[in-house]
Amino acid sequence: MVPLRPTFHVVLVEPEIPPNTGSVGRLCLGTGARLHLVGPLGFSLDDRTVRRAGLDYWQQVDCHQWESLEVFFGALPTDARTFFLSTKATRAHWDVKFERGDWLFFGCETRGLPESLLEQNQASMLRVPMCRDSTRSLNLATSVAIVLYEGLRQIDGGSEGNLTC
Repeated sequence: MVPLRPTFHVVLVEPEIPPNTGSVGRLCLGTGARLHLVGPLGFSLDDRTVRRAGLDYWQQVDCHQWESLEVFFGALPTDARTFFLSTKATRAHWDVKFERGDWLFFGCETRGLPESLLEQNQASMLRVPMCRDSTRSLNLATSVAIVLYEGLRQIDGGSEGNLTC
């Protein structure tokens, strides 16, 4: 069952690796988030590896596909609260007070978010802190899970281990 108002909007910009997208779709389903896939995608959504990572849940995922960033931003509500995750950001994701319905942007696995997008949204950039400088970045699905669950912790207030999506 798709929630009337998503907990969060997870936006994957030009994802390249099917199992990551499948895993993020499964995360979104389990947390009441809406998944937005902004193309071009590096694979077909019919790819069996997307379906395998999403298991038998993929058909239930609240997923919207967009041809390009230009088309996506043309449809984005003007009052949307947007956050752009990047290793280039200085502010940690837990330093933000998330609200239900926020939009969380993640870039493709090999390049991250486009530089032009980061330049236009510097005030809304966030990062997932890491202890080792030698680690370039985390897996896309892992990063989405970390940020999404921090957001849920904040908006849900800890409901004795049960989410009220």
